[in-house]
Amino acid sequence: MNAVLDWMNSPAANLLGAPVSWIEVIGFVTGAACVYGVARQKAWNWPVGIVNNIAFMILFFGAGLYGETVLQAVFAAVAVYGWYNWVRGARDTEQKSDLPIRDASRNEIIAGIAAVVLATAGIAMILTHGTDSEVPWPDAFVLAASLLATYGQAKKIFQHWYVWIAIDLVSVPLYFSRGLNLTGLLYIGFTALCVYGLIDWKRTRTAAARTGAATGKVPA
Repeated sequence: MNAVLDWMNSPAANLLGAPVSWIEVIGFVTGAACVYGVARQKAWNWPVGIVNNIAFMILFFGAGLYGETVLQAVFAAVAVYGWYNWVRGARDTEQKSDLPIRDASRNEIIAGIAAVVLATAGIAMILTHGTDSEVPWPDAFVLAASLLATYGQAKKIFQHWYVWIAIDLVSVPLYFSRGLNLTGLLYIGFTALCVYGLIDWKRTRTAAARTGAATGKVPA
């Protein structure tokens, strides 16, 4: 096991003057595939995402990003639920289609914003006083907001894409500041994929609404 971990953390290449480990390369490849799968509404994004979570747990722990290490463990657990929910939705819908996309309710939006603000403050205090973290506040925000975005993704709530974009805009400078240059570049790509996903989900929802209007059925 130690030999495997040593290999994962060994340099695979250099990027922008900093070494890139094999585990960062694995995280890059699986992360890009996972976000593309979400954008295309493919259920295989969830198992690929779990592999990505494990890779990033190893990577972030080594970089002192403790909040995001915990986040990846939570992501893996939530991914099991999301995977089941997407597959079940495809089986249960009348036309055997995918789980339908829906908007967040007003109460969900208010509760989500409040939860992120409170969780960010609480987690930042824990990281500040309980760890040697040098970036407690952005680390805490990414953790708190990512939990909300993952919940929205599992429920196919359209607005979850806006949350992911905000997370990416914080994550990019955070990772570059920790010397994780390949991961920083990955999250720039994530931002572009999130914009693509948002546009594609909007197109899908519009097409479903037109089909519903033509058949007399209102989509969820």
